[in-house]
Amino acid sequence: MSNTPTRVFVARLVGLPIFDPQGDQVAKVRDLVVALRTETSQPRVLGMVAEVFGRRRIFVPMTRITAIDSGQVHTTGLLNMRRFEQRSTETLVMGQMLDRTVTIRESGVTGAVYDVAMEQARNRDWVLSRVAVQEPSKGFRRRGQTHVVEWRDVTGLTTQEPTQGATHLIAALNDMRPADAANMIHDLPPERRAAVVAALGDERLADVLEELPEEDQVEILEHLDSERAADILEEMSADDAADLIADLNPETAATLLGLMEPEEAEDVRRLMSYADDTAGAMMTPEPVILSPDATIADALAHVRNPELTPALAALVYVCRQPLETPTGKLLGAAHIQRLLREPPSTLVAAALDDSMDPLRPDASLDQVAAHLATYNLVAAPVVDDEGRLIGAVTVDDLLDHMLPEGWRDRAPRPGRINGGPSAGRAG
Repeated sequence: MSNTPTRVFVARLVGLPIFDPQGDQVAKVRDLVVALRTETSQPRVLGMVAEVFGRRRIFVPMTRITAIDSGQVHTTGLLNMRRFEQRSTETLVMGQMLDRTVTIRESGVTGAVYDVAMEQARNRDWVLSRVAVQEPSKGFRRRGQTHVVEWRDVTGLTTQEPTQGATHLIAALNDMRPADAANMIHDLPPERRAAVVAALGDERLADVLEELPEEDQVEILEHLDSERAADILEEMSADDAADLIADLNPETAATLLGLMEPEEAEDVRRLMSYADDTAGAMMTPEPVILSPDATIADALAHVRNPELTPALAALVYVCRQPLETPTGKLLGAAHIQRLLREPPSTLVAAALDDSMDPLRPDASLDQVAAHLATYNLVAAPVVDDEGRLIGAVTVDDLLDHMLPEGWRDRAPRPGRINGGPSAGRAG
């Protein structure tokens, strides 16, 4: 590993791409697996938890790592696609060591672990060598003093804490995309997951919940108090909230709907009234809706909203008043590509695509898929019997419903990946 720095801080590894010898990216780093021994013995780094296509997490032994440099990791190219399962003798650095309370032996200073560093020993094994510790904030100081010390110079690293904090893990999760943060939370031990969920902000937790498997969503929501659970559901997109509430027992579902803001609850109830796997059940009730007198400049300002998914930002819908679903009569939809080619002062109504028929809420999955494919769309309007816009179906909504349950666990990544036992974990 001639290109590898002598010391690598683990928090900086998370999210780095992993490449094979041909230069193809085959995975991303998600965590580090170590074997804790004693307070004074440096833990041996066993390998990396890596995420491959489809969010599957696998184990990459350190013996397969050939270099760490310039923001990337290189491997021999042999990866075992067997799903990573943590053993009782193993510890995840990001998932379990961050935020542990430790004491620096010499000074007696107590603080929380916010990072650790690994180095190669003389026998070529990787070990954890340094610990970055942050003292609690004092007075009006926003952050406590930090220290980077040798592993043997701190105590408390090998002790499980029943009330371990989550400040530094939360900071790492907040830097990740929601889907990546969801994967890390999914793999945390139950008590650690509970601490993280309690510390996450409502909006961030809502984003992460939308990316978690249904069983994780239900488990997390059922462990929250009702008021916070209702707040989380309000932060979620209405279609995701409706799917989640449908998985709860009826009594809990009724309670949470009663605690939600009336307008938010009404959107969810309306989506739940449609049959499963129909356009009405999977649609989003809050697409970009404009009045006939809106200009191209108005439309572009709306689609710049960073909270919109690319699919929702691809089309704007022109309707008569009212402009909240169910709207007045739908007049048509305009594609963002067309909007970008028109002068900003032009009315959106002059750029409508009048060749596209809207969907009905009872349209099946196959009918929705055929509609999007026929018109080369990533989104399409859904109208009721009176021609009023009631929502929009996007291609990501469609895929969520069409792909088989657990597809992420079964989807292999094409390329040079070995699925045989020779690439697996020793022992």
